[in-house]
Amino acid sequence: MTKLTQPLHMSAGRDEELNLTALLDVLMGNRKMIGMVTIACFVLGTLYAFLGTPVYQADILVQVEDNSASAAASNMLADMSSMFDVKSTAAAEIEILGSRLVVSRSVDALHLYIEQNPKYFPLIGGWIARHNKKLSAPGLLGYGGYAWGNESMDADIFNVPQELEEKKFRLLLLEHGRYRLSSGEFDEVFEGSVGKLKKFAVADGNLELRLTKVDARPGTVFTLIRNSRLKTILDLQDQLVIVEKGKQSGVIGATWQSPDARIVSETLNQIGQQYVRQNIERKSAEAAKSLDFLNDQIPQLKSELEQAENLLNALRNKLGSISMSDEGAMVLQKAVDTQTQLLELKQKRKDLAMRFSDSHPSLKAVDEQIRALYGEQGKVNGLIKRFPNNEQDLLRLTRDVTVNTALYTGLLTNIEQLKLVKAGKIGNVRLVDVAALPEIPVKPKKLIVLPVSLLLGLFFSVTAAFVRNMLFSGVTDAGEIEQHTGLSVYSTIPRSDAQLALSRQVRTKAHEVSLLAVTQSNDLAIESMRSLRTALQFAMLEAKNNIVLLTGPSPAVGKSFIAANLAAVVASSGKRVLLIDADLRKGHLNEYFGFGRDGGLSELVSGSLKAAAAIHREVVPGLDFMATGKLPPNPAELLMARSVGEVLKTVAEQYDIVIVDSPPVLAVADPAILAEFSGTTFLVARSGLTKIGEIIESARRLAHNGAHPKGVLFNGLDPNVSRYGYGSKYGGYRYTAYSYEKNKRLTT
Repeated sequence: MTKLTQPLHMSAGRDEELNLTALLDVLMGNRKMIGMVTIACFVLGTLYAFLGTPVYQADILVQVEDNSASAAASNMLADMSSMFDVKSTAAAEIEILGSRLVVSRSVDALHLYIEQNPKYFPLIGGWIARHNKKLSAPGLLGYGGYAWGNESMDADIFNVPQELEEKKFRLLLLEHGRYRLSSGEFDEVFEGSVGKLKKFAVADGNLELRLTKVDARPGTVFTLIRNSRLKTILDLQDQLVIVEKGKQSGVIGATWQSPDARIVSETLNQIGQQYVRQNIERKSAEAAKSLDFLNDQIPQLKSELEQAENLLNALRNKLGSISMSDEGAMVLQKAVDTQTQLLELKQKRKDLAMRFSDSHPSLKAVDEQIRALYGEQGKVNGLIKRFPNNEQDLLRLTRDVTVNTALYTGLLTNIEQLKLVKAGKIGNVRLVDVAALPEIPVKPKKLIVLPVSLLLGLFFSVTAAFVRNMLFSGVTDAGEIEQHTGLSVYSTIPRSDAQLALSRQVRTKAHEVSLLAVTQSNDLAIESMRSLRTALQFAMLEAKNNIVLLTGPSPAVGKSFIAANLAAVVASSGKRVLLIDADLRKGHLNEYFGFGRDGGLSELVSGSLKAAAAIHREVVPGLDFMATGKLPPNPAELLMARSVGEVLKTVAEQYDIVIVDSPPVLAVADPAILAEFSGTTFLVARSGLTKIGEIIESARRLAHNGAHPKGVLFNGLDPNVSRYGYGSKYGGYRYTAYSYEKNKRLTT
């Protein structure tokens, strides 16, 4: 093997360096598909941006107030009612705001489970109606009942059997405030009047409907759907977005989105109102329990106060005028504080014991505080014992009166506070901001949808191009063929746009030569075949004969195109050339020259025709042509006849070169048979179609019959895409049209 025929080997570093070029090849090769998909996605995005149903958003703001901040007095007993309040965290209030308790009340108040909409014309009907604020004439040319304007309907009662929930009902508005109700779920048609409750009997039960208001002209059709109440509640809970505005701010915001601007604002306002209402109800219920508890304590506390006062008065009467020392006053104040705190904790423990078990952490904490105060009280009592007996009695009784008076007064104050709470006038939450009627939709955002749709189209199309290239694309670089197969690429033939146009004319123009080498002799593809003509002379130096066989791994690789035009190019150099169409299954080389296929190779091999009659002379100057003849039912068996070799040998002696076009190697056995009689065999591969494995398998099958391919002709390379096409650092050269033209002489 000479250096010219040795395969080209490239280093791994070289391959890595060219990855970007390979990516560009794929993009350029699929540029039409990428462009079409990108444009399609952009068009869809544009339709959605301008015709899609708008979505509106509204929000409310509520504030959760701290109970301890609203204490009525500064002394230790004036805010006793706070002991009976359960302080709520923002997280707890968020859960309550989105709870089924609040949401279900809102759903029931607004009948959100009843879906009622005018019937719009598909795609554009809703868009037209949104831009028309007046009532319209229903239907399209009077048919269909489509609404085109500001039609609306309000049904406050629509009850159906469970089997008919989520099903569509058709309501046709009639004259004089009447309507007709029907459904595909039953055969009956019912009629009723606006403003009146109507009951209908259906197979699954009873159906109830009352329309409170209809703004539409007779003939307008509405769609009614009775959704499941529970499903409506759960859906609304899922769609609500509730967050705290700022950490530990106590301010909570709730937002919701809906296609109906009026519904979204009314629903959020209803949720806010129901949330405040339940908070007041909860506070009122808690206040009632606390009030009952305090009322039970009043008689006992009053009795203790009266008893302490009587004892103190009796002592003063007995001792007469007696004053307390400064030290005694200090001990008295400490005793009062300790006793008051102890009584307060005991009251708190009684309240907690009504709600929690003895093992609850809150009760344990209170018990620990009570034990500590008992210890403190013991110390105070020890100090009191150091005073004279009369002063001791005075200290104890004065302490009891002071403590009981403070407790009794504070208890009365808290009872009044709790009565106010119970009356429903006080809550610890308030609605700060109500939901305003939104004017501008939040979706679709045109400035976002349009560029995103363009980018998505580009992304999906580029991804599809690379996936398509990995899964279905064939080899696109001649160097890869040489590297992986060991076969030399004798010629790289670029794709010809002129040939594409010429191919469409071949079948319509009889008795006319439609060869690119004749009609467009300066085409890039023909120029590459002229280079192949030179290389062919050297390739045939050691060949056993002058027969050149062209075949390929699969159909549509362009071997017939190369065979016909190569024959014409070789003939133009003064050689006597015979072109034989040996594809006895689908051969069509005769169409290039405007002949029929009858009277050709099959008749010559079978002996029914002489060589002189089977050959069309001078179809192009220097080029003779032999068609397939009548297509036989058994081409392989016909080609295995001994006469095939004799025919080829005979005609080869009469010409400088014989070019034979044969069927694909991997499809049929015919090429392997013909290769036995050929001196030089070439495999034709098509860029982007033929795979490396197909070339290797084709060469292996030919080798089994003793025919080793001389090399590969790489066809169909896109000069605007491939590495060889636009002169990338990997390809190394570029195909460029080059021809001599007559220069105009300049005269003076």
